[in-house]
Amino acid sequence: MRLSLSVSIASAVAGAVLGPVAVAAPAAAADGYRASIETIGTATAKAMTGVSWHRGCPVPISDLRRVRLTYWGFDGVRHGGQLIVHKGVARRVVTAFHKLYAIRFPIKSMLPVERFDADDDASMAANNTSAFNCRPVTGATSGFSVHSYGKAIDINTVQNPYVKGSVVQPPAGKKFLNRARLRPGMIRHGDKVWRAFTSNGFTWGGDWKSLKDYQHFEFPV
Repeated sequence: MRLSLSVSIASAVAGAVLGPVAVAAPAAAADGYRASIETIGTATAKAMTGVSWHRGCPVPISDLRRVRLTYWGFDGVRHGGQLIVHKGVARRVVTAFHKLYAIRFPIKSMLPVERFDADDDASMAANNTSAFNCRPVTGATSGFSVHSYGKAIDINTVQNPYVKGSVVQPPAGKKFLNRARLRPGMIRHGDKVWRAFTSNGFTWGGDWKSLKDYQHFEFPV
């Protein structure tokens, strides 16, 4: 998909982008897919500060972008979603989700984590697909997860739970521990969702050995 970028000059204060919003608008796709890449405006930066972003995070808000895109819901209807990602992966994200759209892969929800007060457990329990959240690695109390860089995405968290020993997050994901029993919204090694992201430089948490994070795709930081 070809992207055209209209550039605006913005100033940054405490990592926030001020002034006009720059938008990268994809050419209209014949299949109905729409996506845009926007800088983070003042109002959104304020909403993020102290919630999903705080001083000391590894990237400034000015390095993040809001991606708006079309996805298919479990109801068979097209919906509009939003992801906050690092500017370095924004176009890759647009491309990968276009591939998911093309195969009508269903997604339950796609909202920034501020809607859940940046509570990862609450976002997962809602089966929400999300990206940026400045927080530690799951199960740790220090350091930064790749989500803190805006370079990780969790997709359909219930159908694709995080599993480490007896720990399953979210708990509703226990119904989907049998990965051989394929159901809508699930991701498996080598499938079209896996290929959509790995072909764009992401790795999948379901391929990890020490634990399985079936919802998780990440790009090198």
